[in-house]
Amino acid sequence: MSNYMHLENMGEGQNTVATMLCCNCGVPMDGSSGLVMCYDCIKLTVDITAGIPRESNVSFCRNCERFLQPPGQWIKADLESRELLALCLRRLKGLNKVRLVDASFIWTEPHSRRIRIKVTVQGEAISNTIVQQTFEVEYVVIAMQCPDCARSYTANTWRATVQIRQKVSHKRTFLYLEQLILKHNAHLDTVSIQETKDGLDFFYSQKNHAAKMLDFLNTVVPVRTKKSEELVSQDIHSGSSSYKFSFSVELVPICRDDLVVLPKTLAHQLGYISRLVLCSKVSNLVQFLDPMSLQTADMVPQVYWRNPFPSLLDTTQLVEFIVLDVEPTGDMKGKHVLADITVSRASDLGVNDNSFYVRSHLGAILHPGDSCLGYYLTNTNLNSDLFDSLDTDNLPEVILVKKFYTRKSKKSKNRKWKLKRMAKEYNESNNESRLAKAEQEKAERDYELFLQELEEDEELRQTVNLYKSENADKQDEDDIEEDDDAPEIAVDELLDELDEMTLDEH
Repeated sequence: MSNYMHLENMGEGQNTVATMLCCNCGVPMDGSSGLVMCYDCIKLTVDITAGIPRESNVSFCRNCERFLQPPGQWIKADLESRELLALCLRRLKGLNKVRLVDASFIWTEPHSRRIRIKVTVQGEAISNTIVQQTFEVEYVVIAMQCPDCARSYTANTWRATVQIRQKVSHKRTFLYLEQLILKHNAHLDTVSIQETKDGLDFFYSQKNHAAKMLDFLNTVVPVRTKKSEELVSQDIHSGSSSYKFSFSVELVPICRDDLVVLPKTLAHQLGYISRLVLCSKVSNLVQFLDPMSLQTADMVPQVYWRNPFPSLLDTTQLVEFIVLDVEPTGDMKGKHVLADITVSRASDLGVNDNSFYVRSHLGAILHPGDSCLGYYLTNTNLNSDLFDSLDTDNLPEVILVKKFYTRKSKKSKNRKWKLKRMAKEYNESNNESRLAKAEQEKAERDYELFLQELEEDEELRQTVNLYKSENADKQDEDDIEEDDDAPEIAVDELLDELDEMTLDEH
């Protein structure tokens, strides 16, 4: 009998099966396959993964926590996620020469900057012989900075800017707009935010991010927009060009509680409302209120910009009055109640007996002895062509705007609530310390007036997010010792900043 082959007689009338011995281990095997080595020896001696590396690397941005997917795409992938597994397998050269059967992560310490993967593949070792093998690959996580993060830390790399301006003497509108932006997270795509004298500048790395901000502004404030572009570079061979885009956004220069004289044509278009009105609300349109009749009218910004006009008086020119008597007329509309009110200037008390009999929309909240703020039109020098065109014989002497509350300075500083603020850079073009100090004091006054306005107006509070401060659970002793008629914000209206951060993470 041969050392390599022997015949087994299966009996008379049966076929003869040829077997042979494996040339490596000597195990009998089927000789009809044409192989000289058994399957186990083939797996031990032939490596179908010889062209696949056992080590590789992946690029990771520490700032935005994204991985690089060659050639230039950065994707978000959690550890041991399907996205990260697919990214790692694409990094293996030679994997396309075999058939991938299975792949899974091997646990490693998250801070080790190592990713290990167990890979199972099938391939043809010898002709007509399929072998399955398993091997491990270790990836080194290389920390680097993606282009988007690099641009955010480099000056003058923005591609689009939104410049918001309003030509008024205070910052109340921008303080409210800041809270709306924070509530709706409209500032998340910005590269930087810079505060200027008349407004804010938002810088973006992409034009579509700026367009998204413009859409948001058009839904919350009355604006008009102008677009300009600047050529940065141009390739004459490929015909490609790079531009910087600037969007100039101007807000209507009429704020809440301003006294306005409407043009005669516009007053007729708005339902024949009185020409001397108060601005009662500002959203994506401007609402006017006639304090003599409670009639209201809404004006869209497109109508205003066709024939713009300024405010006659703003809130910085309000005068304090003392309420002497209130006689409701019986007319009411919403929260406003029409009443005939007798008032006297606070500065006249004890000096003279001058009093004014006015009709006002504040009949529901004013009572004898209360203080209120209003515009004193008597003997006031108003440089306005629109005001000069009014019938001066029928003009009221005083127009009341809102109730005035006495506040203690200590209580104002120790509020039980607070607002979030955006991180802004300041334009340091003016280096004079005296002017800088004056601007800082004015900004603090505007911010305090805005906080007081939130306390007084429940409807306005519902449009912003208020958070608990460190003093939320403390009892102020001055609240017990002294009377303070200023309204307060209930604790149940406040949000917990820690809870909101937890929700954002999930």
